[in-house]
Amino acid sequence: MREVTTTGDEGNRFRQDFRSMLRGRVREAIEATIEEELTELLGSDRYERVDGRRGYRNGRQERTVTTSMGERTLRLPRARIAEGDGKTKEFRSELLPRYARRTREIDEAILGTYLAGANSRRIRRALEPMLGSANVSKSAVSRIVGRLKAVFEAWSHRDLATERYEVLYLDGFHLKVRLARRVVSVPVLAVSGVAEDGTKVLVSLRLAASEAASQWSGVLLDLQKRGLSAPLVMVVDGHAGLQKALEAWPNVRVQRCARHKLVNLQDHCPTHARAEMKRDYQRIINATDGIAARKAYDAFLAKWSKLCPAVARSIEEAGLELLTFYAFPKTMWRALRTTNPLENLNREFRRRTKTQASFGREDAAVTLLYALVAFGQIRMHKIDGHRELKALVAKRNVQAA
Repeated sequence: MREVTTTGDEGNRFRQDFRSMLRGRVREAIEATIEEELTELLGSDRYERVDGRRGYRNGRQERTVTTSMGERTLRLPRARIAEGDGKTKEFRSELLPRYARRTREIDEAILGTYLAGANSRRIRRALEPMLGSANVSKSAVSRIVGRLKAVFEAWSHRDLATERYEVLYLDGFHLKVRLARRVVSVPVLAVSGVAEDGTKVLVSLRLAASEAASQWSGVLLDLQKRGLSAPLVMVVDGHAGLQKALEAWPNVRVQRCARHKLVNLQDHCPTHARAEMKRDYQRIINATDGIAARKAYDAFLAKWSKLCPAVARSIEEAGLELLTFYAFPKTMWRALRTTNPLENLNREFRRRTKTQASFGREDAAVTLLYALVAFGQIRMHKIDGHRELKALVAKRNVQAA
């Protein structure tokens, strides 16, 4: 078979003809879809007279909308739809709302580009060749992204009585936000949970003034007020404010993040002794079982009380909450001994928002972070050992009964 190639002017003409064909198809598809929508509402096709007809057509009107293939002028049907009281109302398409100037596909493209890490300027530059600058104005991008706020607000106040999480991870991280004409670094308090099937779920995001106990207590009390049941275990870092706030759920097991504690120990340990201290610490965290871990903990405390009392005091501060994960099935140890599942989410947040030098408003920061998860830009996976969760839940329920 002879190979057909398109190069130079011929190739350009081919691409232009192909694009023109696609543009025509897009227009035809939209017009045909809305025509079908109207036919279903009326109960009859064009020029068709049937019993039970619910209204009548009265011509066509032109509308210009922006589609994924650029600006299109459409000829859309007009009609009057019968109502139950003998009156009629003007036909308004649900597929293409009356005042829409862009198809939903374009709105989703703009939103998706924004969530992927592009700021408003980059979005307009990226989509201008396809859509034209007039249709991707800064205000257009802002309006589309602004719709997220209402969604986030509803999510932030949702009823949690029907949601159940066996594990909660609590941690904070910082974002730059413009407040009172200055760019400041403010903490975001994040809570993620693990459902019974092992899937990680974003539970709460809140921008706070600090990581003080009062702020974290507010987060946990809010979760309780909205009906969230106590989990099997909470995995937390060693922040003093968060430790105090845990009193809101006094009977829940607490696992102190082993990774955070290692960083604390290294801060208290002389540089030349850090490698030795780390080896001793790993004997606690990587023991074969809880009994061996307790022996390693006691040995660590006895040794470093003499070598470096500050290190000993640091590990005593966490105490046996470093070993809580040993009470769970071995397959779950890796997932439960650190806040890494939430740390990974926080790291992805930072990566996706690095194009934003700072957020102009406080709510813009947490709204974007929520949207990254809600719209699938950041995917939440199952934790290690998730198959063991159902048995743990069943055992808890039997004990509760």
